[in-house]
Amino acid sequence: MSRAEEGLFVVCDGMGGAPAGEVASELAIQAIARRLTGDESGEGSTSSPFLPHTTRLLDAVRQSNEFIYGQAQKDPRQAGMGTTVVSAWIREQIAGVAHVGDSRAYLWHNERLEPLTRDHSLMEAHIEAGLADEGKKLPVEQQNLLVRVLGREPAVEVDVTEVPVQSGDYVLLCSDGLTRMVSEEELAKAIQTFQEPQQICDHLIATANHNGGADNITVVVVEVTGRWWHQLIKGVGSHLRRTLPTPLTRAGCRNLRCSMKVSSSRTTLLDQA
Repeated sequence: MSRAEEGLFVVCDGMGGAPAGEVASELAIQAIARRLTGDESGEGSTSSPFLPHTTRLLDAVRQSNEFIYGQAQKDPRQAGMGTTVVSAWIREQIAGVAHVGDSRAYLWHNERLEPLTRDHSLMEAHIEAGLADEGKKLPVEQQNLLVRVLGREPAVEVDVTEVPVQSGDYVLLCSDGLTRMVSEEELAKAIQTFQEPQQICDHLIATANHNGGADNITVVVVEVTGRWWHQLIKGVGSHLRRTLPTPLTRAGCRNLRCSMKVSSSRTTLLDQA
């Protein structure tokens, strides 16, 4: 989901092999979009440690979990469905990021790529518990098992962070179809080399597919410049196994044609008077 005029970007990745994974990702997008549409007055917790837009994003992700879980209880065919989510809402030179699962967010700042999220995988759980050596003994497929997703339980813990952004920064959101095939060093090199958001996305998707393309790929690249929403360029990358071409849509922000899955976009900040 991309609502570029608001600085809002969301990537969801239905769990491969799980029942109705694609349904879960679509339900998540619908629920988040619905929650973040309309009057903002009176929304969000007054005791929240985060800025209002980040608090709203957190609430939307939580409610999307409740919505998916509720739908799954109504239809046995969708029992156990789940999806990851990574989202960023850029306002007032602050990017609020909320995520569940192993879709990731990165910030490119001062020529460095900084992870903004940590995977909710079994391996990461071992690392956080100080059991990294034990985790490394697990088969690779078990290391990548997700311990936290949207839709599996009535409530879910959502990781949230806020980071300042400035002209020259990039925010990158992606599914694990990219990060399992492309190293963080290669992500950084692509941003540094190409700089233009669409070229970055095209290169990363091509590299992931060249390296094996083990999963569907979704990439969002947001460039921060000195003016507001200078240009938006979007597309989607899909795993070759689905035999889908990679559609590419180019649109200025005043004449926007949106696609549900975004591969790149460029945003700019309001000049500060």
